[in-house]
Parts: sequence; structure tokens; C-alpha cells
Amino acid sequence: MESDRTSSSSSPKGQGVNFSAPRSFVVKFRSKCKETFFPDDPFKPILQEPNGLIKTKKTLEYFVPIFEWLPKYNLQKLWYDLLAGITITSLAVPQGISYANLASIPPIIGLYSSFVPPFVYAVFGSSNTLAVGTVAACSLLISETFGEDLLKKDPNLYLHLIFTSTFITGVFQFALGFFRLGILVDFLSHSTITGFMGGTAIIILLQQLKGVFGIVHFTHKTDVVSVLHALFTHRDEWKWQSALAGLCFLIFLQSTRYIKKIKPKLFWVSAMGPMVVVLVGCLVAYLVKGAEHGIQTVGPLKKGLNPPSIQYLTFDAKYLPLVVKAGIVTGLIAMAEGIAIGRSFAVMKNEQTDGNKEMIAFGLMNIIGSFTSCYLTTGPFSKTAVNYNAGTKTPMSNVVMGLCMMLVLLFLAPLFSYTPLVGLSAIIMSAMLGLIDYEEMYHLFKVDKFDFLVCMSAFFGVSFLSMDYGLIISVGLSVVRALLYVARPSTCKLGRIPNSVMFRDMEQYPGGEEMAGYVILQLGSPIFFANSTYVRERILRWIRDEPEDVEFILLDLSGVSSIDMTGMETLLEVRRILASKAIKMVIINPRFEVLEKMMLSHFVEKIGKEYVFLSIDDAVQACRFNLSTAKPEPCS
Repeated sequence: MESDRTSSSSSPKGQGVNFSAPRSFVVKFRSKCKETFFPDDPFKPILQEPNGLIKTKKTLEYFVPIFEWLPKYNLQKLWYDLLAGITITSLAVPQGISYANLASIPPIIGLYSSFVPPFVYAVFGSSNTLAVGTVAACSLLISETFGEDLLKKDPNLYLHLIFTSTFITGVFQFALGFFRLGILVDFLSHSTITGFMGGTAIIILLQQLKGVFGIVHFTHKTDVVSVLHALFTHRDEWKWQSALAGLCFLIFLQSTRYIKKIKPKLFWVSAMGPMVVVLVGCLVAYLVKGAEHGIQTVGPLKKGLNPPSIQYLTFDAKYLPLVVKAGIVTGLIAMAEGIAIGRSFAVMKNEQTDGNKEMIAFGLMNIIGSFTSCYLTTGPFSKTAVNYNAGTKTPMSNVVMGLCMMLVLLFLAPLFSYTPLVGLSAIIMSAMLGLIDYEEMYHLFKVDKFDFLVCMSAFFGVSFLSMDYGLIISVGLSVVRALLYVARPSTCKLGRIPNSVMFRDMEQYPGGEEMAGYVILQLGSPIFFANSTYVRERILRWIRDEPEDVEFILLDLSGVSSIDMTGMETLLEVRRILASKAIKMVIINPRFEVLEKMMLSHFVEKIGKEYVFLSIDDAVQACRFNLSTAKPEPCS
């Protein structure tokens, strides 16, 4: 056995390592592009289809998902989707009015935004559960970006710029999906989104105190200090009647949420809660002539479907930077939130959603929405949760919601003109209380302190500075962490697990056996210019820390997915330093791309194929029985 192994070790093929000719640049470039933009290889089943007609059909189903699920549709699914669509409509009406108020735009725009976009998503969306609509965080961010001064100076221009920013958002989202650049959304980590949503919930909650106390004069700034200062500065405007009504509404809404929590089958109680608040508020405000008693209401809501707004898109150079900023920032947040929510509920139903398809769907939704008097829409958590609990089967529930909203706009919109602002404030506050995920924040603290820091930076940045700064700080910390992982890759010393041929991290498995004269190191990341110096210093430090003389250093490169010329020169430099100390360097299991570069740069020729092995055990055995008599090659 030993002689066989020794014979194999002297094989010119380098202990079983495949030294085949490197691939051409075109082949490697195509492979890289495929892995970068098409990691799921979505077109493989289509290309493998021999029948041209079926291939065309599958292509159409891929790009327009409605053609995939609609032919399989039946009356049983329709019943579930009908129930779910009607249920989420009951949430869409009060939320549409509330979030439009949050964005400082006419309430009817919020209702318009729940009519057209659902139809677009039903055609192009890939999630069977996602329910589309407006969201609080982006509504407030839009208002914060364009500012109070512009709103007071020219309300029409303010609205037109919001339509334009929605168009920019749509183009941005569509482009990301079309060019399959969803990787950009990954920079919004789970920790960032958790902190951002929590901080946004805090400032939205405080903003609603204006409606709860019936205050007329209030700040449009969003940070906690400014809001609290405005609240207590205008104590003379507080109305106890309004505060009492707001408290009652809030208690009622939270009670319905509690009922849903303890009895999930009664989800419809929570879903109907906001509509009940609106209807009761409208009735009370109408009967007691609320306007005469200082009860602020939504105001006139005209009947009719969405008027066209494409003629209002404004690309004036004076406002374009503001519009682009609002469009891209809100687009990224809305997209990340919508995709994350869609994926979360898809997992619960053992389904899959395509992130790039979702981006295209969101993009088209917002482009068409900007042409039809809608502002930014995505997949809100509350509405999607209700849709899921209602038993939705397909995106048809969005179509049902759109049809119900059409009936509301045609016949019922004026009835909601009596909706008291205190009721809307209570609805928003109840929704926001569910967005502060204390348990997840505590979980982050227990599991990963840096993730907790990222989360808290977003939370406090949004709460005390602004939504922009909170997001920038949090994403910045996430990027710094990613760069640290790249610049300081993990390395570990391996030892043999007793009575086995497995080699594992000595720190994790202290019982691992060390071998005198050998140092086996595992490198766990790409080696390139940013970390090459660290890799060199770390390898040499491992050598210095050895209590006995070292004859061989074995570098396990299985975790090194790529290497650049700086990394190659670093390994050669390490080899020269070790050769001067009579230490031989052995390479173990280089990955395909790494080995190709080593061959093209003549690295393998310089160290010799006999120093490249397929496994750690092969290398150890060869060093024992074959290489121990070899002398290091002259430094080159």
C-alpha cells in the first residue's frame, strides 16, 4: 500500500490533480457572466426543450408569469382568491388614505395607488402571496425628501415631482431586474432592514401624535427631538376629545391584533379593524358635524377612476437631482422590502419567487402607476400577511382587490371624506407598532454583536438624524464589515482527527493530532491585492509560532475561489522566504480557476507539479515517503 502511494506521489500528473489546458478567455468570461447574472440558470429547461412551440410557450411563461398560472386556474382557487382580495381591500382603503396623508399628498392618490398597480403585478409578478400597495416608510421618506417648503410653495409641483420620482423608481427597478442586478439589493442586509424599519416606525408613531392630539401647527421634520419639541411647544392646541378618541381607536386596533395572535383563524378580525375605525369615525364625524367641533377630517374625495398623469412628469433640471434621489432611495428600500416579504411567505408555502422578476414587476407597476396618478407601491408586510392568512392561491387576489378598489373609486369614495384624521393616525400607529421587531433585535444581540451594531445604527440614525443618514450609516457599516472579511480572511491550522484521515481546525477540535515538522494551513477566501500582505504575514507567523523546526508547510486552497497576480506573487514570495529557511511549500487542492491562473503565470512550473496535491492526506503521505529527500528548488 505504501509503495503504491509513493509511486502515485511521483506521478507527473501531480498526485491526481488535473493539469488540463486552461480554458480560453471567452469560455471563462461567459462562465463568469452566467454565474454572476444567472446563478439559478433559469433558461436551461427552455433551451433543452426540443419542440419550438413549447419552447416559445415556456419563454412567454417565464417573462409573463400570468401565462403560467392562469391556464391552470379553477373555481376552487377563485373562491380563495375572492375572499382574500375582498379582505385586503378592507385594509387597502384606510391604509391608502393614511399613507397618502403621511406623504403629504391628496388622500385620493392613495386610493388610486391601490387600483392600477395590482393589475400590473398580477400579470408580471412571480409571488402567489404578495399583495401590493403603498407603504408607510417610503411615504414618509418621499415627504422628507421633497420637504415642507416645496409643499407650501407649490402643492401641484410637489405632487408632480412625486409622480416623476415614482417614474424614476420604476425605471430603476425595471433596469435592475432586466439586467439581473439584484445583487445591489443584497447590500441592504437583514440587520439594516430590521433597524431601518424599526427606526422608521418610531418616527412615524411620533408624527401621528399631531393627529391624535388634534394639533394644527406641527413640524415636518422627522427626527425624534424635533417632533417632541413641536409636540410640547404647541400644548395649547391639544384637544382632549381627539386624544381620547385616538386612544380608543388604538386600543380597539391593538385588541384585534391580539385576537389574531391568539387565534390565527380569526385573522379577518384584525384585517377588518382599520375599516371599522374608518366607518365608525366617518359616522361620528358626520353625525356630530365634526368640522364645527374642531375634528379634522380627510376632506373632499371625488368619484372617478385614475386620471392620466403622464403629462405632469417634470424633468426640470432645477428639481431633477431631488427627484432622482427620491426615486432611487425609495426604490431600493421598497424593492428590498417587497422581495424579502415575498420570499418569506413563499418559504411558508414551499414556493419560490424570482427576485429579478419581482424587480421587473415592481418597475412596471411604478412606471404605469406614474402615468395614472399613483405614487410608489411595493409589497407591504401587513397586507401580504392578511392575504396569506386569507388563503390566497394566486396573484388573482390582487386583481380582485383592484376590481374592489374600482368600485370604491366609482361609487363610494365621497363617503370616506368624513374620515377623521385621528382615526387615520390610530391606524398608522397600530401598524407601526408591529414593525418594531424587538425579538429580532435581541436575537441579533445574542448571536452577532456586529449585526446588532448595524441594526442599531440604522435604528438610531433614522430616529435621531434622518432616514437618509440612518440608511447610509448602516449600509456603510455593512460594507466596512464586508471589506474586513475580504481584507482579513480567515486562516486556520489543521490537525488530524485521531483514527481518521480527516483534518480539521485545531482551535475547533483541540484533540486533533499535530505532526512534527509539518504545518497544515487552510486559507478561506480569495487571495488578491487587498489581502495578500495579510496572507503572507499570517503564514509566516504560523511558522514562527511553531515550537519545533518545520520542514513542510502545506497550504490547503480548497476555500480559495480566485486569485490575482498580486496573490500569485505573494505565494511565490512566501515560497522564497521559506526556501531560504529550508522549508518546502506544498499546494493542496487548488480550485479550477486558481489552478488555471497558476498554470498561465507559470507558478506551477516554478514550484513543480510534484508539490501540488489533490488532498491533505495524499500530501502528508507524499511528504513522508517521497519529498523528504528532495531539496528546495533554487529561488526564482
